This record gives sequence, C-alpha cells and structure tokens, in this order.
Amino acid sequence: MDAAPLLLAVESATARAFVALLRGERLLVEIALDDGRPVSETLLPAIDAALDLAGLTLESVGAFAVSIGPGSFTGLRVGLATVKGLAFGSERPVAAVPTLAALARTAGAGPAPVAALLDAQRGEVYAAAFRDGEAEQPLAALPEAVYAPARLAALLPEECLLVGEGAEAHAEVLARGTGRRVVSAELGRPRALQVGVLGARLLRAGLGRPAAELVPRYVRRAEAEARRTGQALEPAAGRLPPGAL
Repeated sequence: MDAAPLLLAVESATARAFVALLRGERLLVEIALDDGRPVSETLLPAIDAALDLAGLTLESVGAFAVSIGPGSFTGLRVGLATVKGLAFGSERPVAAVPTLAALARTAGAGPAPVAALLDAQRGEVYAAAFRDGEAEQPLAALPEAVYAPARLAALLPEECLLVGEGAEAHAEVLARGTGRRVVSAELGRPRALQVGVLGARLLRAGLGRPAAELVPRYVRRAEAEARRTGQALEPAAGRLPPGAL
C-alpha cells in the first residue's frame, strides 16, 4: 500500500461534503466541510487543510477520486469542476465513483445485499443495490435509477440492508413485512473515505480516466432542462438520460 499513489477523494453529492487523502485504501486524513456554507466556498479550503494536516502538497497527489452522482446537482458540479481544475495540465487519473456505491459501503461488508437510497425529492428516491457495497458488484435486479418507494419495495430483495436518507424516510413502505433492515442514519451518509477506497480499487483495475472526460451522473434531468426540452424529469427506471454516463 505504501507504493500506491497519494489519492485525493471528494464527496460533494450529498448534504454534507467531505474530502480525504488516502494511500492506497489507507486513510490519512478526512475532513467534513462546514454544512452551513455553500460547498463552492468550502471545498478548496478543506482540500488545503487536509494537505496541511498530512504535511503534503497538491503536487504529491498522484490520482483523484470523485463522487460522480446521483445527488445534488450543484454539489456534483462543484465537486467535479474542482477536481478537473486540480488535475488540469497533468496526466493524473480520476476515478469516477458512483455515489450510491459509496453510500452502500457505509453499511459494512456482509452476506446480505445492500440497497443505497438518496432523496430525489418529489416523494421519490435514487436507488441501487449491491452485493456487498462494492462498486464492482451491482445487482442487475435493481439498477441505479429514480424510483417511487412502492415500486422500489416490489423490486428489492426480501433480505437486504437499506442505507441512506431515502431508506429512513420511507422505511415503513420499504421494510414492512420483510427481512429488510434499515441501517442507522448515523452511518447512512457517503463520505470521502468510501469514495477513496472504491476509487483506489477502480484505479488499480485500470479504470481511471482523464478528468476532462468526466461528466456528472445526474440520473434525473434538472428541472430547468425538463422545462426547456419538454421531456420528463427522469427516464424509466434503469435507464439514464442521454449524456449521463
């Protein structure tokens, strides 16, 4: 692990953003941003603070990992733009980590599938299920998409862990009469640590990409775009809008 490049990880897709520095999968520093201020004002200072705490400089960073979505449209844009700016002019690779996969990892490893749910507003959730919270192990039966809770309840495995703000908000519908269990809200928040661990694995698998190629995975269209184009806010479950990958 000591030979692994220094990795800077950013999670800004959800209500509270985090940054972390990792060597391989070993956490060096993680900082939670001030959730009372816009992420656009706090992300770069937090990155500087993390580097200072570790006694390192930006030039020491060999690769990046970023939470790519779904989540807050503004947070995703700020996080990705920041990483692109930091990587500009270099060949340092970026691992694009699905936000729901990072969230699923907060449930811990175990035999039961993990379903990660984020609030998508309008009474719906962003959701996907994973065999053990790994980005490489999604369940084909529940692809990343926007779901109504009742529809999601019919698709989830009977025995699984539910994690994230969406799981807590709709626990009664999703878990009633099944072996499903909602993980504590204290654990149900994706952090830069999980983004970094999954990012390190993607990089080792040769799945890093140039920063300039990355675009956020919104899954749902922005409301302004829907009004402009006359298209629905989101496609059918399991299908992403054009340009979302």
